[in-house]
Amino acid sequence: MELPLVVGVDGSEGSLRALDWAVAEADRRGLPLRIVHASLWEHYEGIRPRLAADRPSEQVLAENLVATSEERVNALAAQVKVTTDVQPEEPVTALLREGNDAALLVVGSRGRGPVTAMLLGSVSLSVAARARCPVVVVRGQEPDGRTGLGRVVLGVGDGVAAARFAFREARSRGCELVAVRAWRSPVHEAVPYPLADNDPMRADRQGADECVDAVLAGLGEDLTEVTVRREVVQGTAHQTLLEHTAPGDLLVVGARRRPGAVGLQLGRVNHAMLHYAPCPVAIVPEGD
Repeated sequence: MELPLVVGVDGSEGSLRALDWAVAEADRRGLPLRIVHASLWEHYEGIRPRLAADRPSEQVLAENLVATSEERVNALAAQVKVTTDVQPEEPVTALLREGNDAALLVVGSRGRGPVTAMLLGSVSLSVAARARCPVVVVRGQEPDGRTGLGRVVLGVGDGVAAARFAFREARSRGCELVAVRAWRSPVHEAVPYPLADNDPMRADRQGADECVDAVLAGLGEDLTEVTVRREVVQGTAHQTLLEHTAPGDLLVVGARRRPGAVGLQLGRVNHAMLHYAPCPVAIVPEGD
């Protein structure tokens, strides 16, 4: 059975942008789209007036929300098969369960105003850190999902799952893949002219190059299908990725599962990308 692409909606501007992104993605991949709204509306049953004898107003609002979302999908891409669901449950719990049988989970970022607009909501962060499938948090001012900016950026780590995801995204979009790896030699950064013989900086740069080569070689994909550009940059990982994702269609990073735990080891770099990246961010679970 073909797994669907699942998108969480709550009626906010961020979730509408996530829905639009998910529609374009489902269309490119030829996947069915599942729209999910989850909220504990039954807790408000005694606060707001009922619109019917057996249906609290919060439930009616939720049903209207997903119905409107489905209409939006049909207007954007009528060929995409859509299903909807309203779940009277805590959003993180519901979305994580949906992710167990999904090809991809898509959520919006949250924030209002010039400062908090950059920050990530707790639901999106929890889903990105705990889902079993890849998660895309739709951030930034993304252009039209079907034309885009022509580049998918991969933050090269030590796994190939994120690289494979990024490669297939670039191939489906017909755009280039930019494989980025940062390197540093903290002990020698202040030395203007390090020794040429046995230069540690040269070894660090070579190690970064070899890491990129190894990950690309392990993809198991025909690299001639996509234009791949390598960027091995001296500097911090988070700053390097931020610089290379503006502009960009998608940033892809990997995360490993914590030993004996259900969550992923997002780390400082991935946290920074989820909070500040100028484009959508994909968190891809790597193999144990």
